[in-house]
Amino acid sequence: MKMPPDYAAHHRQSDDKWQPLVDHLEGVGRLAAEFTSKLGIAEAGELLGLLHDLGKFSQAFQVYLKSAIGVLNQDEDEDWVDAKSLKGKVDHSTAGAQFAWHALCHGSMSEQIAGQILALCIASHHSGLIDCIGATQESFGEDLFDRRMQKGQAHTHLDEALAVADAELLERCRTLLNEKKFVTRIHELWSDIVHHNSHKQLGSRQVAQQQFGLLVRFIFSCLIDADRIDTANFEHPRVESFRPQGRYADWPTLTRRLEDYLAALPPTRAIDHLRRSISEHCQQAANRPAGIYTLTVPTGGGKTLASLRFALHHAQQRELDRIVYVIPFTSIIDQNAEVVRKALEPDDAPQDRGRIVLEHHGSLTPEQQTWREKVLSENWDAPVVYTTMVQFLEALFGAGTRGARRMHQLARSVLIFDEVQTVPIRCVHLFNNAINFLAAHCDTTVVLCTATQPLLDKVDATKGAARLHEAPELMRNVNQLFDDLKRVDVQDQRKPGGWSDQEIAALAVGEMERSGSCLVIVNTKASARRIFELCASETAADITAHLSTDMCPAHRKQELGKLRDRLGEKLPTLCVSTQLIEAGVDVDFGTVIRFMAGLDSIAQAAGRCNRNGRPSPGIVHLVNPQTESLDKLPDILIGREKTLRVLDEFKQDPDRFNHNLIGPQALSAYYRYYFFDRAKDMAYTVQPDEVAQTDTLLNLLAGNTGAVGEYQRNHKAAPPICFRQAFMTAAKAFKAIDSPTQAVIVPFGAAGKKLVADLLAAYDVELEIDLLRTAQQYSVNVFPHVLRKLQEAQALQEVKPDTRILCLDGRYYSDLFGLATEPISPLEFLNV
Repeated sequence: MKMPPDYAAHHRQSDDKWQPLVDHLEGVGRLAAEFTSKLGIAEAGELLGLLHDLGKFSQAFQVYLKSAIGVLNQDEDEDWVDAKSLKGKVDHSTAGAQFAWHALCHGSMSEQIAGQILALCIASHHSGLIDCIGATQESFGEDLFDRRMQKGQAHTHLDEALAVADAELLERCRTLLNEKKFVTRIHELWSDIVHHNSHKQLGSRQVAQQQFGLLVRFIFSCLIDADRIDTANFEHPRVESFRPQGRYADWPTLTRRLEDYLAALPPTRAIDHLRRSISEHCQQAANRPAGIYTLTVPTGGGKTLASLRFALHHAQQRELDRIVYVIPFTSIIDQNAEVVRKALEPDDAPQDRGRIVLEHHGSLTPEQQTWREKVLSENWDAPVVYTTMVQFLEALFGAGTRGARRMHQLARSVLIFDEVQTVPIRCVHLFNNAINFLAAHCDTTVVLCTATQPLLDKVDATKGAARLHEAPELMRNVNQLFDDLKRVDVQDQRKPGGWSDQEIAALAVGEMERSGSCLVIVNTKASARRIFELCASETAADITAHLSTDMCPAHRKQELGKLRDRLGEKLPTLCVSTQLIEAGVDVDFGTVIRFMAGLDSIAQAAGRCNRNGRPSPGIVHLVNPQTESLDKLPDILIGREKTLRVLDEFKQDPDRFNHNLIGPQALSAYYRYYFFDRAKDMAYTVQPDEVAQTDTLLNLLAGNTGAVGEYQRNHKAAPPICFRQAFMTAAKAFKAIDSPTQAVIVPFGAAGKKLVADLLAAYDVELEIDLLRTAQQYSVNVFPHVLRKLQEAQALQEVKPDTRILCLDGRYYSDLFGLATEPISPLEFLNV
């Protein structure tokens, strides 16, 4: 084994090479400077990189590292330590944080703000952002930031590190701290946030405080991504070749490809002319300045390519870095990314195949990552990124460092929120404040894209309302557009006592026979399975299909392909699906049956009916089922209640709604009722089992008033620090969905079986990126209670020890229903 340098950062096992600590610090500094330059604070980024691992200049860390690698031997070296027992206990992050804080904490308010930001980011770079004032039962009201900054030399080794660290490196740090260029720019950003929230109608002190926290997280993101990239590039040199690091095909090239693609799509139906007009409006709107806009287009209006046209032209004109599409369901990512890939990665540009459009469905590793898993994390390094609302929210508010490292990629971007009405209700204020921050301070343009705009600008502005551009809508006449694109007749089929499963199945089969095809959309997977089995028992083989999120994306894509083929050939087709199909999935049925739900969901369901504008309108039946329980689905339950109110009002006065049950007037009324009823839920309530007292995530990430009040009671004074947020407590409490899920790789089809075999047989980190990107198509997100059942049944196998990447036993995956918690019967096909 080669002897290490005096001070090493990492060791590469493959060729026994060591990375000198100075090389790592300077490499991270260069990358972090590049990332933070998006906010004009490159000097702060460089400082973060140079100081983040300053504590590794201590003998304690070097002995720990060399013992872990095996350079020091238990039997031969008296310096040897038990590295396994010390893992995570040798502090190497506090020294740099203290160095930055001590240099600035006695200066002006601006210097204190900048100093605390640097110190927070450095101290937190392995744990996730720490709490400033504690909000848990154990730390309520304690100044945890000050405690960290006062941590003793025996643990931080600051003086030792300063005595032996590279002289040029330290001199560069002191020069940056003395010049204070970044202090001035951070003060400007701080002042801008205050200014944007100074008017009562536009915001509040609480909103400003949350945005101060977002500024910290943005800068933290730059450090984390820089650190992970530099480390991964050293430990696995071949991985570096996968990273474009901003070296993309230029916008003029991509814009030309899209225009050529659109020109080759001549209109063949009346609705195609409307779609072309919508697309042209989007292109014409691309010269607008940065801001938050709405794109309100009825379902079937061609929003995918129209919004891309706006985004590409806008990014080209403003010289932005990337386009990020945020999608509610992975099923839409599959479809929309494929459409965009055809346009931007054409056959005559093989050099760009797989390099333009990045799909990021989710994570195959749990939230608590090992270092090996961190290497695999996506950081959205592509010109066009498709990701989910869950992943977007995790980047802004999630725990740890995995999601946080992506946040800086949202700056200087076009963010397209497709089906924005699906933002979780409890995240509304957090979401609004985040997009306001990105638009106002990060040179980002935001487009809220849907047929059912959820009035995000009308909620309580003192907690966070979307600040739309003064002329926000990209379409010229939305009401006329809804009239022109009206293609269905929505029929209220409620009846006393509700519809039985057998009656619903009979209606579905009858409507399929009448109109040629029928889609049934239900609210739960259990309902989907029951109705499917009843329908399948009454129809010929291959006519009836089933879709749910228990099926992996590749499985759903296959079933959707079969559906589209049958629909295209005008063969009898019946599909029973959960709501995954209703938001943006491009299918065209003669009839839709929708279980009662929120009016936004009903409007989206209607978009799957007569999508391409046949002369006679399609029919959408609204039914109230007898057996479907929504007690554990409050969003759907309350949405259904408000829909029933609108249905009753529509019966009494259809003129008020322009005789359109899913038009702008009806949807506006629905959202007013829904948001009024749920106003108290929008700040994300956190219960006392997660914090010291009932609180909201909005408050924890803003003023943290409960904990600050406790500090004041104990010390008779306010905490002497600028940032008081409980970042870590809030992040641990945050869940983008009610229950966090774990992705499980399933052996669907020959390709899925081979993928699982490849992962289990040859898990090489330099092959993992390709394998795990492929595995996203063969993964099912599993809730904790289902995961426990599968583990108890021994139906899961870990790819390799310490990876926590799980593969499913093939006996627990059905070609009809997807993942199951019991072995699949070989007779399942005979039972339907």
